[in-house]
Amino acid sequence: MVEREQIIEIVVAVTAVFLMIGTMIGIGVNYGGEGGTLSETGGEMLIGAIVGFVVLMTLVGVVLAFVLNDSGGASDGQNTA
Repeated sequence: MVEREQIIEIVVAVTAVFLMIGTMIGIGVNYGGEGGTLSETGGEMLIGAIVGFVVLMTLVGVVLAFVLNDSGGASDGQNTA
């Protein structure tokens, strides 16, 4: 059975990927040229979208690591009692 944390990670990752695909399609539609080529501005926008996607996925990973961390601080060997 898939745990709750895994479902949250899957949903967030799939949502981010669909957002990236939508952004790439939007750039292609708005900055596409004749014969399926991408204009210079479109290429720059596409590179920015890829860099933004990498940064977004990094931030999502860090946030999920903190949110889904269920250790409660007691697993580091310190006695909390």
